[in-house]
Amino acid sequence: MTHKNREQLNVLSGIIIDCAISVHREMGGGLLEAVYHHCLIEELLSRNIQTQTSVSVPLVYKSKPLNKDYVIDLLVEGEIIVELKSVEIILPVHCAQLLSYLRLTDKRLGLLINFNVPLLVQGVRRVVNKF
Repeated sequence: MTHKNREQLNVLSGIIIDCAISVHREMGGGLLEAVYHHCLIEELLSRNIQTQTSVSVPLVYKSKPLNKDYVIDLLVEGEIIVELKSVEIILPVHCAQLLSYLRLTDKRLGLLINFNVPLLVQGVRRVVNKF
């Protein structure tokens, strides 16, 4: 599998954000995270963007798998991790969660998207790992 370069990742992240904006415009703010999750998957798939949902990520320490898995909300095109929220405010722990997923999977770019905002662009944060 070939990995996307920075420019390709930036283009793809722009498409993901555009999809999220479409969902937010259609559904509005203040709904449950699960609502946005399902709608965003549908929006991405309608644009022929490969999307995996609820991707299990095992915890490995010193090459030893530990009995702990984490779950990524969305993995887009096998490259960008998307963590969805519908919360009053994004906390540092939310960014740490996404950074953990990036490091555990050795992915370079993640998007933290909070749908509980008046304008979706206010709720988008990029998190990078060796980008």
